[in-house]
Amino acid sequence: SGQAEHLEMSFPRLAPCVGIIAFGASCCAALNVGVPPRLTPRPVRMIGSLLDLLGGAEATLVDPANALPGRQQKMDIPGRHYVLGNKMDYVPEGHKVAVFANGCFWGSEKGIWRLPGSGVFSTAVGYCAGFTPNPTYQEACSGQTGHTEGVRVVYDPAKISFVDILRWFWEAHDPCAGMGQGNDRGTQYRSGFYYFDEEQRQLIDASKVAYQQALNEAGKTRKITTEVAAASKYDQYGGLWFYGESYHQQYLAKPGARPYCSAQPQCVSLPPFEMWVPPGLEHHAPKLSEKFWKIHAPGAGCRVVNAPNEPIDFPM
Repeated sequence: SGQAEHLEMSFPRLAPCVGIIAFGASCCAALNVGVPPRLTPRPVRMIGSLLDLLGGAEATLVDPANALPGRQQKMDIPGRHYVLGNKMDYVPEGHKVAVFANGCFWGSEKGIWRLPGSGVFSTAVGYCAGFTPNPTYQEACSGQTGHTEGVRVVYDPAKISFVDILRWFWEAHDPCAGMGQGNDRGTQYRSGFYYFDEEQRQLIDASKVAYQQALNEAGKTRKITTEVAAASKYDQYGGLWFYGESYHQQYLAKPGARPYCSAQPQCVSLPPFEMWVPPGLEHHAPKLSEKFWKIHAPGAGCRVVNAPNEPIDFPM
């Protein structure tokens, strides 16, 4: 993404900033292209929703005691990934899971499944870090479940590093946007990264500090608002993660999909790994080279929506 070489020790490194793709008012209000007719537009949150659109108030997270009750029945999802062809609800031996949220999940998911090297086994979209078990899309859009639109990644750490996923996460959106992303406003679009073990936590926290410094040195002085929490925190609410509806899975790869995305990449690169790696975690060194990021880093707007659906062909 940056113009500097991999070993350059000063930052920020500015990423390519070309190509703006943003349509409509919000992901939840997007045209129902490819959506079953029985589904209706997002529920209206009345005064709070109107104030969000007018910029008159920042949305606040629903109190868990007041969240919608949800249900025990799990969401039906496709058996296999629409693009990668692998099993969706399956973690092969030796693979790991990462869950993050950085705006409307359509574009967020596509950016990850396109990473090269066959390291990404599967991706899925869904609702994470909320208080309502097995929410529907309409319920999550209402802001009354506490969830944020998220992406679940099953990956092989021998082929792609957690740090590569982290870098895409930070650079593919505006992590300083509070309760929203671009045109999408509300708690269901807040930025978040959720860890499953101590090493993930340390890497998320260290990269957050490094990216804040990079943003500051680029003249972007707003504070990162990304939520960082343990997956286990949500066990009391049925779990961190609930799958989204089938029609949302790999949505942007399907015929008739609406090319919507309101992510706001800041065109600042995550500093080199060796500058911020926590002691003892050097084995998480990135697999993707700086040459890859110079060509394929997220750009301004959300150009990934019009990118090919297949994973990027790039030598590892």
